[in-house]
Amino acid sequence: QDPQSPEAQQFRLAAGQIPEVPFGLSSGAAVLSHYGASANTVALFRRVDGDRRDLDMSNGTVDAKKLTRFVRINELRLVTEYNPVTAIGVMQSSFQFNLLLITDKMSPKHPERMRKFRTAAELYKGKILFILLDSNLKSNEQVLSYFQLKKSQLPALAIFHTPDDEHVVLTVDEISIEHVQDFCNNFLQ
Repeated sequence: QDPQSPEAQQFRLAAGQIPEVPFGLSSGAAVLSHYGASANTVALFRRVDGDRRDLDMSNGTVDAKKLTRFVRINELRLVTEYNPVTAIGVMQSSFQFNLLLITDKMSPKHPERMRKFRTAAELYKGKILFILLDSNLKSNEQVLSYFQLKKSQLPALAIFHTPDDEHVVLTVDEISIEHVQDFCNNFLQ
């Protein structure tokens, strides 16, 4: 509850290391009560699924590095990039449907693909978790294998229903908002 405490200082350090994530610090009793938070709690609010993750900092063992890791593991974005750090948050997500864009991030077409993928993600916010999977990461080779894809078949879309492991893969020449919508709607039906 003390904005000058060592925990608050670690919080500020972590906030400086993750400028793309908005941070706020409050010691007001009304704020703590409104959010049902205890003192020295970091509450991570995820807009993409409306979920919340809490980290208790009162035992003094949480430093900026651990706090940054907590945020990286648990944050979900409109389009979350899948990697060894975000994998935990993706797996623990409350979403039953995940849509993966499996592509080469080094491709000159990548920025345009991502623009269209993000636009489509807005349409399914709260229903489907949109995930970017970079085919160049060695750690992602297992996912390619799971979907029985070769790099020569990319880019591809893969939609996955987590409760029953049902999935469908679509290789595409180009990513368009309409392709993504049709693919998602057909799978959801």
